[in-house]
Amino acid sequence: MKRRTFIIQLPLLFSLPQIAGATWPQPAKPHQLPWKLSPVGRALEMEGWYVWCNSPIEAPDGKIHVFFSRWPAVKGMGGWINSSEIAHAVADGPEKPFVYQETVLSPRGPGHWDATTCHNPHIKFTDGKYCLFYMGNSNGKTNTKRIGLAISDSLNGPWQRPDRPLLEAGVTGAWDDHCTTNPAFLKHPNGQYWLYYKSWNSNDYYNSPDPLIRGNRKYGLAIADQLEGPYKRYSGNPVIDYSGKGGNRQFEDAFIWYEDKQFKMLARDMGVYNHDVGLYITSKDGVSWNEPEIAYQKLSEYITEPPAPKWLKRYGRLERPQLLFLKNKPAYLFGTAQGGKYMTASSFIFKID
Repeated sequence: MKRRTFIIQLPLLFSLPQIAGATWPQPAKPHQLPWKLSPVGRALEMEGWYVWCNSPIEAPDGKIHVFFSRWPAVKGMGGWINSSEIAHAVADGPEKPFVYQETVLSPRGPGHWDATTCHNPHIKFTDGKYCLFYMGNSNGKTNTKRIGLAISDSLNGPWQRPDRPLLEAGVTGAWDDHCTTNPAFLKHPNGQYWLYYKSWNSNDYYNSPDPLIRGNRKYGLAIADQLEGPYKRYSGNPVIDYSGKGGNRQFEDAFIWYEDKQFKMLARDMGVYNHDVGLYITSKDGVSWNEPEIAYQKLSEYITEPPAPKWLKRYGRLERPQLLFLKNKPAYLFGTAQGGKYMTASSFIFKID
Protein backbone atom coordinates (compact mmCIF):
# COMPACT_ATOMS: atom_id res chain seq x y z
CA MET A 1 0.00 0.00 0.00
CA LYS A 2 1.40 3.38 -0.96
CA ARG A 3 1.45 5.68 2.08
CA ARG A 4 1.61 9.43 2.08
CA THR A 5 1.38 11.86 4.94
CA PHE A 6 -0.87 14.87 4.72
CA ILE A 7 -1.67 17.67 7.11
CA ILE A 8 -5.21 17.55 8.46
CA GLN A 9 -7.14 20.58 7.38
CA LEU A 10 -8.40 21.81 10.76
CA PRO A 11 -9.71 25.22 11.70
CA LEU A 12 -8.60 28.47 13.07
CA LEU A 13 -11.57 28.64 15.36
CA PHE A 14 -14.55 30.95 15.14
CA SER A 15 -16.91 31.99 17.92
CA LEU A 16 -20.26 31.93 16.14
CA PRO A 17 -23.04 30.35 18.23
CA GLN A 18 -25.97 28.43 16.77
CA ILE A 19 -28.88 30.83 16.44
CA ALA A 20 -32.30 29.55 15.42
CA GLY A 21 -33.44 30.99 12.11
CA ALA A 22 -30.11 32.64 11.35
CA THR A 23 -28.91 33.11 7.79
CA TRP A 24 -25.81 30.99 7.57
CA PRO A 25 -22.72 32.03 5.62
CA GLN A 26 -20.98 29.60 3.35
CA PRO A 27 -18.22 27.76 5.25
CA ALA A 28 -14.92 29.58 5.28
CA LYS A 29 -11.93 28.02 3.56
CA PRO A 30 -10.32 25.81 6.21
CA HIS A 31 -6.93 26.69 7.64
CA GLN A 32 -4.19 24.32 8.70
CA LEU A 33 -3.48 23.44 12.31
CA PRO A 34 -0.44 21.43 13.42
CA TRP A 35 -1.94 17.96 13.27
CA LYS A 36 -0.71 15.42 10.77
CA LEU A 37 -2.39 12.21 9.70
CA SER A 38 -0.13 9.32 8.75
CA PRO A 39 -2.06 6.36 7.31
CA VAL A 40 -1.42 3.14 9.20
CA GLY A 41 -3.79 1.29 6.89
CA ARG A 42 -6.64 -1.15 7.04
CA ALA A 43 -7.40 -3.47 9.93
CA LEU A 44 -10.04 -6.09 10.71
CA GLU A 45 -10.47 -7.20 7.12
CA MET A 46 -12.75 -10.18 7.69
CA GLU A 47 -13.77 -12.54 4.93
CA GLY A 48 -17.54 -12.83 4.69
CA TRP A 49 -18.21 -9.69 6.76
CA TYR A 50 -18.71 -5.95 6.49
CA VAL A 51 -16.86 -4.27 9.40
CA TRP A 52 -18.02 -0.84 10.58
CA CYS A 53 -18.00 1.48 13.65
CA ASN A 54 -14.56 0.85 15.17
CA SER A 55 -14.29 2.27 18.71
CA PRO A 56 -10.83 1.86 20.36
CA ILE A 57 -9.62 2.07 23.96
CA GLU A 58 -6.35 1.37 25.74
CA ALA A 59 -6.42 -1.31 28.45
CA PRO A 60 -4.44 -1.00 31.71
CA ASP A 61 -1.86 -3.45 30.31
CA GLY A 62 -1.26 -1.26 27.26
CA LYS A 63 -3.09 -3.46 24.79
CA ILE A 64 -5.60 -1.83 22.45
CA HIS A 65 -9.16 -3.08 22.40
CA VAL A 66 -11.59 -2.27 19.60
CA PHE A 67 -15.34 -2.73 19.68
CA PHE A 68 -16.76 -2.85 16.18
CA SER A 69 -19.96 -3.68 14.36
CA ARG A 70 -20.14 -6.30 11.63
CA TRP A 71 -22.74 -8.12 9.57
CA PRO A 72 -22.69 -10.92 6.97
CA ALA A 73 -21.43 -9.85 3.54
CA VAL A 74 -24.30 -11.69 1.87
CA LYS A 75 -26.60 -8.99 3.27
CA GLY A 76 -24.80 -6.27 1.30
CA MET A 77 -24.07 -2.80 2.63
CA GLY A 78 -27.64 -2.41 3.88
CA GLY A 79 -27.28 -5.29 6.32
CA TRP A 80 -26.30 -2.93 9.14
CA ILE A 81 -29.92 -2.00 9.76
CA ASN A 82 -31.22 -5.54 10.37
CA SER A 83 -28.30 -7.94 10.87
CA SER A 84 -25.46 -6.18 12.71
CA GLU A 85 -23.68 -7.44 15.83
CA ILE A 86 -20.99 -5.85 18.02
CA ALA A 87 -17.67 -7.67 18.29
CA HIS A 88 -14.44 -7.28 20.23
CA ALA A 89 -10.84 -7.40 18.97
CA VAL A 90 -7.47 -6.88 20.68
CA ALA A 91 -3.98 -5.87 19.49
CA ASP A 92 -0.63 -5.42 21.22
CA GLY A 93 -0.56 -1.85 19.89
CA PRO A 94 -2.56 0.42 17.56
CA GLU A 95 -0.33 -0.52 14.61
CA LYS A 96 -0.29 -4.25 15.39
CA PRO A 97 -2.75 -6.84 14.02
CA PHE A 98 -6.16 -6.84 15.69
CA VAL A 99 -7.43 -10.31 16.55
CA TYR A 100 -11.14 -11.06 16.91
CA GLN A 101 -12.03 -12.23 20.42
CA GLU A 102 -15.78 -12.66 20.53
CA THR A 103 -19.13 -11.15 19.68
CA VAL A 104 -20.31 -9.25 22.75
CA LEU A 105 -23.74 -7.97 21.69
CA SER A 106 -26.03 -9.76 19.24
CA PRO A 107 -29.63 -9.00 18.29
CA ARG A 108 -31.81 -10.55 21.02
CA GLY A 109 -34.89 -11.40 18.98
CA PRO A 110 -38.61 -10.60 19.33
CA GLY A 111 -39.72 -8.74 22.42
CA HIS A 112 -36.50 -6.79 22.90
CA TRP A 113 -35.74 -3.18 21.94
CA ASP A 114 -32.52 -4.42 20.27
CA ALA A 115 -34.19 -7.42 18.62
CA THR A 116 -32.89 -7.05 15.07
CA THR A 117 -29.58 -5.17 15.12
CA CYS A 118 -26.78 -3.97 17.40
CA HIS A 119 -24.66 -1.20 15.89
CA ASN A 120 -22.75 2.07 16.57
CA PRO A 121 -20.50 0.83 19.44
CA HIS A 122 -18.87 3.65 21.41
CA ILE A 123 -16.61 2.51 24.27
CA LYS A 124 -15.74 4.77 27.22
CA PHE A 125 -14.19 4.27 30.66
CA THR A 126 -16.21 6.19 33.24
CA ASP A 127 -16.48 5.94 37.02
CA GLY A 128 -14.31 2.83 37.06
CA LYS A 129 -16.54 0.99 34.60
CA TYR A 130 -16.38 0.23 30.89
CA CYS A 131 -19.39 1.74 29.15
CA LEU A 132 -20.39 0.40 25.75
CA PHE A 133 -22.95 2.74 24.20
CA TYR A 134 -24.68 1.36 21.13
CA MET A 135 -27.73 1.52 18.91
CA GLY A 136 -30.30 -1.24 18.58
CA ASN A 137 -33.62 -1.59 16.79
CA SER A 138 -36.61 -3.89 17.09
CA ASN A 139 -38.03 -4.10 13.56
CA GLY A 140 -35.04 -3.89 11.22
CA LYS A 141 -35.94 -0.31 10.29
CA THR A 142 -34.79 3.18 11.22
CA ASN A 143 -37.86 4.23 13.21
CA THR A 144 -37.05 1.93 16.14
CA LYS A 145 -33.36 2.85 16.40
CA ARG A 146 -32.62 3.59 20.06
CA ILE A 147 -29.47 4.20 22.11
CA GLY A 148 -28.57 1.75 24.86
CA LEU A 149 -25.73 1.26 27.35
CA ALA A 150 -24.03 -2.02 28.29
CA ILE A 151 -21.67 -1.92 31.31
CA SER A 152 -18.81 -4.13 32.49
CA ASP A 153 -16.05 -4.08 35.07
CA SER A 154 -13.69 -5.47 32.44
CA LEU A 155 -13.07 -5.00 28.73
CA ASN A 156 -13.43 -8.77 28.49
CA GLY A 157 -16.93 -8.70 29.97
CA PRO A 158 -19.34 -9.96 31.01
CA TRP A 159 -21.56 -7.10 29.80
CA GLN A 160 -24.72 -6.12 31.64
CA ARG A 161 -27.26 -5.37 28.93
CA PRO A 162 -30.12 -2.94 29.46
CA ASP A 163 -33.74 -4.05 29.36
CA ARG A 164 -34.74 -0.63 28.08
CA PRO A 165 -33.05 1.95 25.85
CA LEU A 166 -31.06 4.71 27.47
CA LEU A 167 -32.86 7.34 25.38
CA GLU A 168 -36.18 7.04 23.55
CA ALA A 169 -37.21 9.09 20.51
CA GLY A 170 -38.85 12.47 20.99
CA VAL A 171 -42.58 13.13 21.13
CA THR A 172 -44.55 13.02 17.89
CA GLY A 173 -43.86 16.10 15.81
CA ALA A 174 -40.56 16.92 17.50
CA TRP A 175 -37.37 17.29 15.47
CA ASP A 176 -36.17 13.97 16.97
CA ASP A 177 -39.35 11.89 16.91
CA HIS A 178 -37.93 9.32 14.47
CA CYS A 179 -35.13 7.69 16.48
CA THR A 180 -32.06 8.11 18.70
CA THR A 181 -28.77 6.89 17.23
CA ASN A 182 -25.01 7.56 16.77
CA PRO A 183 -24.24 8.04 20.50
CA ALA A 184 -21.37 10.31 21.57
CA PHE A 185 -20.71 10.53 25.29
CA LEU A 186 -18.56 12.36 27.83
CA LYS A 187 -18.54 13.03 31.53
CA HIS A 188 -18.81 16.79 31.89
CA PRO A 189 -16.24 18.61 34.08
CA ASN A 190 -19.14 19.50 36.39
CA GLY A 191 -19.78 15.80 37.07
CA GLN A 192 -22.87 15.40 34.87
CA TYR A 193 -23.17 12.79 32.12
CA TRP A 194 -23.70 14.23 28.65
CA LEU A 195 -25.02 12.12 25.79
CA TYR A 196 -25.12 13.54 22.27
CA TYR A 197 -27.33 11.79 19.74
CA LYS A 198 -28.41 12.02 16.11
CA SER A 199 -32.03 12.14 15.02
CA TRP A 200 -34.49 13.60 12.54
CA ASN A 201 -38.22 14.12 12.05
CA SER A 202 -40.46 11.28 10.81
CA ASN A 203 -42.76 13.49 8.73
CA ASP A 204 -39.77 14.87 6.85
CA TYR A 205 -38.44 11.34 6.41
CA TYR A 206 -41.63 9.76 5.07
CA ASN A 207 -43.28 12.66 3.24
CA SER A 208 -40.48 14.61 1.60
CA PRO A 209 -41.42 15.81 -1.90
CA ASP A 210 -37.84 15.08 -2.95
CA PRO A 211 -37.09 11.32 -2.85
CA LEU A 212 -33.39 12.07 -2.42
CA ILE A 213 -34.02 14.04 0.79
CA ARG A 214 -35.11 11.88 3.73
CA GLY A 215 -35.09 14.37 6.58
CA ASN A 216 -32.22 16.43 7.96
CA ARG A 217 -29.81 14.87 10.46
CA LYS A 218 -29.20 17.01 13.54
CA TYR A 219 -27.65 16.46 16.94
CA GLY A 220 -29.31 16.78 20.32
CA LEU A 221 -28.04 16.57 23.87
CA ALA A 222 -29.41 14.64 26.84
CA ILE A 223 -28.03 15.10 30.37
CA ALA A 224 -28.11 12.87 33.46
CA ASP A 225 -26.90 13.11 37.05
CA GLN A 226 -26.09 9.39 37.08
CA LEU A 227 -24.33 7.29 34.46
CA GLU A 228 -27.29 5.00 33.82
CA GLY A 229 -29.77 7.88 33.70
CA PRO A 230 -32.42 9.03 33.49
CA TYR A 231 -31.22 11.25 30.62
CA LYS A 232 -33.24 14.41 30.08
CA ARG A 233 -33.21 16.36 26.85
CA TYR A 234 -31.53 19.75 26.85
CA SER A 235 -34.18 22.44 26.40
CA GLY A 236 -32.30 24.12 23.55
CA ASN A 237 -32.12 21.04 21.30
CA PRO A 238 -31.00 20.47 18.63
CA VAL A 239 -27.61 21.82 19.65
CA ILE A 240 -26.18 21.43 16.13
CA ASP A 241 -28.44 22.05 13.15
CA TYR A 242 -27.10 22.81 9.67
CA SER A 243 -30.47 22.84 7.89
CA GLY A 244 -30.41 26.66 7.84
CA LYS A 245 -27.40 26.57 5.53
CA GLY A 246 -29.61 25.32 2.68
CA GLY A 247 -29.05 22.44 0.32
CA ASN A 248 -30.06 19.94 3.04
CA ARG A 249 -26.65 20.26 4.68
CA GLN A 250 -26.32 17.86 7.61
CA PHE A 251 -23.86 15.60 9.39
CA GLU A 252 -23.57 12.40 11.44
CA ASP A 253 -21.15 10.10 13.32
CA ALA A 254 -20.13 12.61 16.00
CA PHE A 255 -17.29 11.85 18.42
CA ILE A 256 -16.99 14.20 21.43
CA TRP A 257 -14.13 14.91 23.82
CA TYR A 258 -13.01 17.63 26.25
CA GLU A 259 -9.49 19.01 25.96
CA ASP A 260 -7.75 22.29 26.75
CA LYS A 261 -10.96 23.67 28.32
CA GLN A 262 -12.88 23.12 25.09
CA PHE A 263 -15.44 20.63 23.85
CA LYS A 264 -14.28 19.17 20.56
CA MET A 265 -16.04 17.10 17.95
CA LEU A 266 -15.17 15.02 14.91
CA ALA A 267 -17.97 14.01 12.56
CA ARG A 268 -18.72 12.87 9.02
CA ASP A 269 -19.79 15.59 6.65
CA MET A 270 -23.10 15.20 4.80
CA GLY A 271 -23.01 18.19 2.51
CA VAL A 272 -21.56 21.10 4.52
CA TYR A 273 -18.46 20.82 2.33
CA ASN A 274 -19.04 17.44 0.67
CA HIS A 275 -19.81 13.85 1.63
CA ASP A 276 -16.20 12.65 1.41
CA VAL A 277 -14.60 14.64 4.25
CA GLY A 278 -14.74 14.85 8.02
CA LEU A 279 -15.71 17.84 10.15
CA TYR A 280 -14.00 19.37 13.18
CA ILE A 281 -16.11 21.55 15.49
CA THR A 282 -15.38 23.19 18.85
CA SER A 283 -17.40 24.73 21.67
CA LYS A 284 -16.69 26.52 24.94
CA ASP A 285 -19.77 25.15 26.67
CA GLY A 286 -20.74 22.02 24.73
CA VAL A 287 -23.98 23.65 23.57
CA SER A 288 -23.09 26.52 21.21
CA TRP A 289 -20.75 25.19 18.57
CA ASN A 290 -18.41 27.08 16.23
CA GLU A 291 -18.59 26.83 12.48
CA PRO A 292 -17.40 23.44 11.19
CA GLU A 293 -14.07 23.06 9.43
CA ILE A 294 -12.54 20.18 7.51
CA ALA A 295 -10.91 17.57 9.76
CA TYR A 296 -9.73 15.08 7.16
CA GLN A 297 -9.99 14.58 3.42
CA LYS A 298 -11.17 11.68 1.27
CA LEU A 299 -8.99 8.59 1.43
CA SER A 300 -7.45 9.12 -2.00
CA GLU A 301 -5.60 12.12 -0.52
CA TYR A 302 -3.68 9.71 1.71
CA ILE A 303 -3.47 6.35 -0.07
CA THR A 304 -3.89 4.71 -3.46
CA GLU A 305 -6.47 1.93 -3.70
CA PRO A 306 -7.99 -0.10 -6.56
CA PRO A 307 -10.98 1.31 -8.48
CA ALA A 308 -14.34 1.06 -6.77
CA PRO A 309 -16.50 -2.00 -7.49
CA LYS A 310 -20.02 -1.13 -8.56
CA TRP A 311 -21.64 -2.42 -5.37
CA LEU A 312 -19.75 -0.05 -3.05
CA LYS A 313 -21.39 3.35 -3.32
CA ARG A 314 -19.47 4.98 -0.42
CA TYR A 315 -16.05 3.88 -1.59
CA GLY A 316 -13.21 6.30 -0.88
CA ARG A 317 -14.41 8.05 2.26
CA LEU A 318 -13.80 7.58 5.98
CA GLU A 319 -16.88 7.24 8.17
CA ARG A 320 -17.57 6.79 11.91
CA PRO A 321 -14.45 8.66 13.17
CA GLN A 322 -13.38 7.63 16.68
CA LEU A 323 -10.22 8.60 18.55
CA LEU A 324 -7.78 6.46 20.51
CA PHE A 325 -6.30 8.41 23.43
CA LEU A 326 -2.81 7.62 24.72
CA LYS A 327 -1.51 9.59 27.71
CA ASN A 328 -4.78 11.56 27.62
CA LYS A 329 -4.10 12.92 24.12
CA PRO A 330 -5.62 11.96 20.75
CA ALA A 331 -3.06 9.57 19.24
CA TYR A 332 -4.86 7.60 16.50
CA LEU A 333 -7.93 8.15 14.37
CA PHE A 334 -10.00 5.01 13.77
CA GLY A 335 -12.64 5.02 11.07
CA THR A 336 -14.28 2.69 8.65
CA ALA A 337 -14.08 2.53 4.88
CA GLN A 338 -15.58 0.42 2.16
CA GLY A 339 -13.18 -1.73 0.17
CA GLY A 340 -10.19 -3.69 1.38
CA LYS A 341 -9.05 -7.22 0.68
CA TYR A 342 -12.57 -8.62 0.35
CA MET A 343 -14.20 -5.49 -1.15
CA THR A 344 -16.68 -5.17 1.69
CA ALA A 345 -15.65 -2.74 4.50
CA SER A 346 -13.02 -2.64 7.21
CA SER A 347 -11.40 -0.47 9.83
CA PHE A 348 -8.97 2.19 8.62
CA ILE A 349 -6.44 3.71 11.04
CA PHE A 350 -4.42 6.94 10.96
CA LYS A 351 -1.69 8.00 13.35
CA ILE A 352 -2.04 11.59 14.63
CA ASP A 353 1.26 13.48 14.88
